[in-house]
Amino acid sequence: MTMSTSARKDAMRKRIRASRRAMGDDERREADAGIAREGAALLARAGARTIACYLSGPVEPPTRALLAYASGAGIRVLLPIIRPHGVLDWAEHTGGERVAALGVPETTGAPLGPGAVAEADLLFVPAAAVDAEGMRLGWGGGFYDRALAALGSRRSVYAVLYDADVVDRVPHEAHDVPVTGVVTPTRTLSFDR
Repeated sequence: MTMSTSARKDAMRKRIRASRRAMGDDERREADAGIAREGAALLARAGARTIACYLSGPVEPPTRALLAYASGAGIRVLLPIIRPHGVLDWAEHTGGERVAALGVPETTGAPLGPGAVAEADLLFVPAAAVDAEGMRLGWGGGFYDRALAALGSRRSVYAVLYDADVVDRVPHEAHDVPVTGVVTPTRTLSFDR
Protein backbone atom coordinates (compact mmCIF):
# COMPACT_ATOMS: atom_id res chain seq x y z
CA MET A 1 0.00 0.00 0.00
CA THR A 2 1.35 3.44 -0.90
CA MET A 3 1.22 6.35 1.47
CA SER A 4 -0.99 9.33 0.66
CA THR A 5 0.66 12.63 -0.17
CA SER A 6 -0.53 13.98 3.17
CA ALA A 7 1.02 11.04 5.05
CA ARG A 8 4.31 11.44 3.13
CA LYS A 9 4.37 15.14 4.01
CA ASP A 10 3.74 14.38 7.69
CA ALA A 11 6.49 11.73 7.73
CA MET A 12 9.00 14.14 6.16
CA ARG A 13 8.06 16.90 8.61
CA LYS A 14 8.52 14.52 11.54
CA ARG A 15 12.01 13.48 10.34
CA ILE A 16 13.06 17.11 9.81
CA ARG A 17 11.77 18.23 13.23
CA ALA A 18 13.71 15.41 14.92
CA SER A 19 16.89 16.30 13.01
CA ARG A 20 16.55 19.98 13.91
CA ARG A 21 15.90 19.24 17.59
CA ALA A 22 19.13 17.22 17.72
CA MET A 23 21.24 20.24 16.69
CA GLY A 24 23.51 21.85 19.26
CA ASP A 25 23.71 25.50 20.27
CA ASP A 26 27.04 26.03 18.46
CA GLU A 27 25.58 24.67 15.24
CA ARG A 28 22.58 27.01 15.56
CA ARG A 29 24.85 30.05 16.21
CA GLU A 30 26.93 29.21 13.13
CA ALA A 31 23.74 28.79 11.12
CA ASP A 32 22.46 32.19 12.27
CA ALA A 33 25.67 33.88 11.10
CA GLY A 34 25.69 31.95 7.81
CA ILE A 35 22.05 32.70 7.01
CA ALA A 36 22.68 36.39 7.74
CA ARG A 37 25.74 36.39 5.46
CA GLU A 38 23.92 34.61 2.60
CA GLY A 39 20.78 36.70 3.09
CA ALA A 40 22.74 39.97 3.13
CA ALA A 41 24.41 39.06 -0.16
CA LEU A 42 21.03 38.24 -1.69
CA LEU A 43 19.56 41.53 -0.44
CA ALA A 44 22.47 43.43 -2.01
CA ARG A 45 22.04 41.65 -5.36
CA ALA A 46 18.28 42.27 -5.32
CA GLY A 47 18.55 45.89 -4.19
CA ALA A 48 15.64 45.21 -1.82
CA ARG A 49 14.28 48.17 0.16
CA THR A 50 11.45 46.25 1.85
CA ILE A 51 11.48 42.58 2.82
CA ALA A 52 9.10 40.19 4.48
CA CYS A 53 10.62 37.68 6.87
CA TYR A 54 9.62 35.89 10.08
CA LEU A 55 10.84 35.43 13.63
CA SER A 56 12.28 31.93 13.77
CA GLY A 57 11.19 29.48 16.45
CA PRO A 58 13.61 27.34 18.49
CA VAL A 59 13.94 24.52 15.95
CA GLU A 60 13.80 26.67 12.81
CA PRO A 61 16.85 27.95 10.97
CA PRO A 62 17.60 31.20 12.80
CA THR A 63 16.59 34.53 11.27
CA ARG A 64 17.52 36.97 14.06
CA ALA A 65 20.94 37.94 12.64
CA LEU A 66 19.42 38.42 9.17
CA LEU A 67 16.71 40.65 10.65
CA ALA A 68 19.32 42.66 12.55
CA TYR A 69 21.39 43.08 9.38
CA ALA A 70 18.40 44.22 7.30
CA SER A 71 17.20 46.68 9.94
CA GLY A 72 20.73 48.05 10.40
CA ALA A 73 21.05 48.51 6.64
CA GLY A 74 17.90 50.65 6.55
CA ILE A 75 15.80 47.96 4.89
CA ARG A 76 12.14 47.97 5.94
CA VAL A 77 11.25 44.59 7.47
CA LEU A 78 7.72 43.20 7.58
CA LEU A 79 6.95 40.31 9.93
CA PRO A 80 3.82 38.14 10.06
CA ILE A 81 1.07 38.14 12.65
CA ILE A 82 -1.15 35.06 12.72
CA ARG A 83 -4.86 35.76 12.26
CA PRO A 84 -7.87 33.40 12.33
CA HIS A 85 -8.69 31.19 9.35
CA GLY A 86 -5.07 30.74 8.26
CA VAL A 87 -4.46 34.40 7.39
CA LEU A 88 -1.16 36.23 7.87
CA ASP A 89 -1.30 39.92 8.71
CA TRP A 90 1.96 41.93 8.55
CA ALA A 91 3.63 44.55 10.72
CA GLU A 92 6.90 46.46 10.62
CA HIS A 93 9.71 44.98 12.67
CA THR A 94 9.94 46.91 15.93
CA GLY A 95 12.16 44.51 17.86
CA GLY A 96 9.34 43.51 20.21
CA GLU A 97 7.93 40.01 20.08
CA ARG A 98 5.50 37.69 21.79
CA VAL A 99 4.46 34.06 21.48
CA ALA A 100 1.42 33.64 19.23
CA ALA A 101 -1.47 31.27 19.91
CA LEU A 102 0.20 28.57 17.79
CA GLY A 103 3.35 28.77 19.92
CA VAL A 104 5.47 30.63 17.37
CA PRO A 105 7.15 34.00 17.91
CA GLU A 106 5.53 37.00 16.26
CA THR A 107 6.08 40.74 16.23
CA THR A 108 4.29 43.15 18.53
CA GLY A 109 4.23 45.77 15.76
CA ALA A 110 0.99 47.44 14.65
CA PRO A 111 -0.87 45.35 12.03
CA LEU A 112 -0.80 46.74 8.49
CA GLY A 113 -3.21 44.21 6.95
CA PRO A 114 -2.67 41.00 4.95
CA GLY A 115 -2.03 42.97 1.74
CA ALA A 116 1.04 44.73 3.16
CA VAL A 117 3.24 41.79 2.10
CA ALA A 118 2.81 42.96 -1.50
CA GLU A 119 5.12 45.88 -0.63
CA ALA A 120 8.04 43.48 -0.09
CA ASP A 121 10.67 43.26 -2.81
CA LEU A 122 11.89 39.95 -1.40
CA LEU A 123 10.33 37.42 0.96
CA PHE A 124 12.10 35.01 3.32
CA VAL A 125 9.70 32.24 4.33
CA PRO A 126 9.87 29.27 6.68
CA ALA A 127 9.81 25.73 5.35
CA ALA A 128 10.43 22.17 6.41
CA ALA A 129 12.14 21.37 3.10
CA VAL A 130 12.48 22.47 -0.51
CA ASP A 131 13.29 20.23 -3.44
CA ALA A 132 15.38 20.67 -6.58
CA GLU A 133 12.33 22.02 -8.45
CA GLY A 134 11.64 24.71 -5.85
CA MET A 135 8.62 22.98 -4.34
CA ARG A 136 8.28 23.98 -0.69
CA LEU A 137 7.08 21.73 2.09
CA GLY A 138 5.63 23.91 4.83
CA TRP A 139 4.56 22.89 8.30
CA GLY A 140 0.98 22.03 7.42
CA GLY A 141 -1.01 25.13 8.34
CA GLY A 142 -1.13 26.58 4.82
CA PHE A 143 -0.51 30.14 6.08
CA TYR A 144 2.32 30.86 3.65
CA ASP A 145 0.78 29.01 0.70
CA ARG A 146 -2.31 31.24 1.05
CA ALA A 147 -0.24 34.42 1.51
CA LEU A 148 1.98 33.66 -1.49
CA ALA A 149 -0.95 32.66 -3.71
CA ALA A 150 -2.73 35.94 -2.82
CA LEU A 151 0.22 38.03 -4.04
CA GLY A 152 -0.91 37.59 -7.63
CA SER A 153 2.30 38.76 -9.28
CA ARG A 154 5.38 36.66 -8.70
CA ARG A 155 7.75 37.98 -6.03
CA SER A 156 11.18 36.71 -5.16
CA VAL A 157 10.47 34.18 -2.41
CA TYR A 158 13.32 32.37 -0.66
CA ALA A 159 12.84 29.62 1.91
CA VAL A 160 15.24 29.72 4.85
CA LEU A 161 16.57 26.22 5.55
CA TYR A 162 19.39 24.19 6.97
CA ASP A 163 21.54 22.60 4.27
CA ALA A 164 20.14 19.12 4.97
CA ASP A 165 16.60 20.39 4.27
CA VAL A 166 17.30 20.91 0.57
CA VAL A 167 16.19 17.53 -0.79
CA ASP A 168 15.67 15.80 -4.13
CA ARG A 169 11.89 15.78 -3.90
CA VAL A 170 9.15 16.85 -1.52
CA PRO A 171 5.61 15.53 -1.75
CA HIS A 172 3.31 18.28 -2.97
CA GLU A 173 -0.27 19.02 -3.94
CA ALA A 174 -1.94 21.49 -6.29
CA HIS A 175 -2.30 24.19 -3.58
CA ASP A 176 1.43 24.14 -2.67
CA VAL A 177 3.27 27.23 -3.91
CA PRO A 178 6.88 26.88 -5.14
CA VAL A 179 9.64 29.26 -4.09
CA THR A 180 12.15 31.23 -6.14
CA GLY A 181 15.09 29.94 -4.13
CA VAL A 182 16.61 28.83 -0.86
CA VAL A 183 18.94 30.47 1.66
CA THR A 184 20.94 28.13 3.90
CA PRO A 185 23.90 28.76 6.21
CA THR A 186 26.32 27.93 3.38
CA ARG A 187 24.63 28.83 0.09
CA THR A 188 21.86 30.52 -1.81
CA LEU A 189 20.11 28.57 -4.56
CA SER A 190 17.84 30.11 -7.17
CA PHE A 191 15.40 28.10 -9.27
CA ASP A 192 14.36 28.93 -12.81
CA ARG A 193 10.81 30.27 -12.74
